[in-house]
Amino acid sequence: MRNKELELTKGIYSRDVLKEWDRLMKDPVHKLEFDTTMRFLKKHLPKKGLILDAGGGPGRYTIELAKLGYDVVLFDLVRANLELAEEQIKKAKVGKHIKGIIEGTITDLTQFKNNSFDAVVCLGSPLSHVHPAKEREEAIAELVRVGKKSAPIFVSVTGKFGPLANLPVNYVNEIEEKKHFMDYALRGDDRMWRGGYMHKFELNELKELFRNKVKFIESIGLEGLASVHPEAINEMAKNKKAWKNWMEVHYALCTHSVVVDISMHMMIVGNKK
Repeated sequence: MRNKELELTKGIYSRDVLKEWDRLMKDPVHKLEFDTTMRFLKKHLPKKGLILDAGGGPGRYTIELAKLGYDVVLFDLVRANLELAEEQIKKAKVGKHIKGIIEGTITDLTQFKNNSFDAVVCLGSPLSHVHPAKEREEAIAELVRVGKKSAPIFVSVTGKFGPLANLPVNYVNEIEEKKHFMDYALRGDDRMWRGGYMHKFELNELKELFRNKVKFIESIGLEGLASVHPEAINEMAKNKKAWKNWMEVHYALCTHSVVVDISMHMMIVGNKK
């Protein structure tokens, strides 16, 4: 991926690396994405092994996986992300489990041999920044290629319907721009995302990319129903009793296909064929 979208993505994430590091902890809804991701990683990962964290940014998941005893290679597009990751890894004292911190794009993993990793994770929407569609197919092929036979492959992306339903709340200007709005609503191509590009997925579209490459296990809506009214959910989370009940329902419903499709972020899990 050597194109305008790649350069825009590098620029956006290079300007404020702390924003991405802090994103998953900034409020209850964002932490819901993190907690749900970790819940399903723990459910499907092997008990031990070497994991590739592809597009792992400043290393939030790399560090958590290392804390669980996994060996991890962190791979990301943005050098500044990796520099912050080095600092955070040192603070977390998990350096012995970090087997590489490498700069690169998920469309080209040729520095890794076939069948190198016991699991591959690509979390927090790196795939959503890949354009055009053919390169998204190439990225999936690469992520699967480097996993061992039957290795679990985890990929999370930004969904289309949840963010689209929230546009009238804060982004009426995007609805006013008809071509942009139609590209976004009908094709999932958001070219007004922080001045860059993001492809927002439907569940069936994401599953189709993996067809014939993995044995599908399940899909998860990471924020789930909280995607519909995130501001209200953040306020409700102050009520511990209500939040506890909400979380119970969230985990009961987050794998329902309707809930996955309306989630701000969705994750797919499959075993390499």
